[in-house]
Amino acid sequence: MQLRYSFRLYPNGPQRSALAQAFGCARVVFNDALRARETARAAGEALPRTGDLSKLLITEAKKTDERAWLGEVSAVVLQQSLRDLDTAYRNFFDGLKGKRPRMGTPRFKSRKDNRQAVRFTANARWKITTVGDLSLPKIGDVRVKWSRSLPSVPSTVTVIKDAAGRYFASFVVETEPETLPGVEPVVGIDLGLGHFAVLSDGTKIDAPRFLRRAEKKLKREQKRLSRKAKGSNNRTKARVKAARAHAQVADARREFHHRLSTRIIRENQAIAVEDLAVKGLARTRLAKSVHDAGWSAFVAMLEYKAEKFGRSFHRIGRFEPTSQACCVCGVKDGPKPLHVRIWECGACGSVLDRDIDAAVNVAKAAGLAVSACRAQIRPVPVPAQRGEAGTHRDGQPTVVGIPAL
Repeated sequence: MQLRYSFRLYPNGPQRSALAQAFGCARVVFNDALRARETARAAGEALPRTGDLSKLLITEAKKTDERAWLGEVSAVVLQQSLRDLDTAYRNFFDGLKGKRPRMGTPRFKSRKDNRQAVRFTANARWKITTVGDLSLPKIGDVRVKWSRSLPSVPSTVTVIKDAAGRYFASFVVETEPETLPGVEPVVGIDLGLGHFAVLSDGTKIDAPRFLRRAEKKLKREQKRLSRKAKGSNNRTKARVKAARAHAQVADARREFHHRLSTRIIRENQAIAVEDLAVKGLARTRLAKSVHDAGWSAFVAMLEYKAEKFGRSFHRIGRFEPTSQACCVCGVKDGPKPLHVRIWECGACGSVLDRDIDAAVNVAKAAGLAVSACRAQIRPVPVPAQRGEAGTHRDGQPTVVGIPAL
C-alpha cells in the first residue's frame, strides 16, 4: 500500500526565493494549459493533449523572451503541473459520470493562494544526502526535520508551502502491511460531540474541543487582520499570524486523532464505526462543533491503520437505529431527543447509557461479538409475578411454597 510521510523543511533565504520561483513557474504553466483547453472547448474543438501542451507551453515557450525564465526551474516541476491539470479534468468528468463525488471545473491558480506546491519525481534526480538534507534540483540542499525514518525509497516528493508560511516535504512510499500480534477484544465506536468517542467496552473519551479552546485567540487575530488595509504589508503579516493560530489548532487535532486511532488499533482486533452524514450535520447549528471534532479524518485514520496493521475495519450504514434499540434484548424503543442520555428499556427493564448502548449496537450491526453488560449502568429490580408476592388481609406476608404460620 502507498502511504504519505510529511516532514518539516527549513529552507534558507536563497532557497525560499528559488522555491517561490518554482511555485510561480508551475502556476503559470498550469494556467496557460487551462486557458488553452478552455479556449478550445469554447470553440467546440477537441481539447489539446498533454504532449502537445508540453511542447508548446514548456519547450517552445522557453525559447521566447516572454517565457525564457521557465528554464530557471526544473523541467520536471513544469511537467508535473500539466499532470495535475489532467487529474483535475479527470476528477471533474468522473464526477459527472457518477464515479466519484461531483467536483467543480478546474480553476485558475493565483499567486495569492494560501497553499503552493511543486512535485519532483525520480526523473528530477532529487536525493536525500548523507547528512540528512533534501537535495532538490536548482534549489539546493534543504534542511529537514526528520521525525522518523522512511520505510522504503520514496517515488516522489512534493514540496508544500502552507498558509502559515511553513514548508513541508511530502514523500510517497510503498509499504508492506505490518501485522500486529492478534488480540481478543473487538470494539464498536459511537462518535459524538459531548464525548468524542464512546467505546462498546464502556470507555468514554472526552472531546478535546481544540477550536473552542482557541476561539478567543483566533477571534483576536481575525479582528486584527480585518483592521489592516488591503494590500499592505501589515495585512500580510496579520494574515500569517492568523493562519499560524489556525494551524496550531489543526495540528493539535491531528495529533489527537493519530494517538487515539493508534491506541484503538493496537488494543482491538476488529473495529466498527458508523457512517455519519458529516456534510448534513455541518449545515446545522452544530456546524462549528462538528468541524471541531473532525470525525471524517479520524475514521479515515482508523481505516488505513487497520489495513496497515492487519486489523478488521467495519463501517455500518448511517440509517442503522443504533440509539433506538436496546443492546440487551434488541427491542427498538423508538427515537429519543438528544437530551435523553439514560433510558430504560420497556421490554427487559434494563437502564441503559445512550452512548454505550449505541456503541454496542454498532459492533453488533457489524457482526462483532460484543458483550452488552457494560451498557446497563445499574441493576434494576425485576417486577415479581402475581403469584409470587402478596399480603393477607390481616397484613401478614405470604411466601409461595411456605405455609403461613
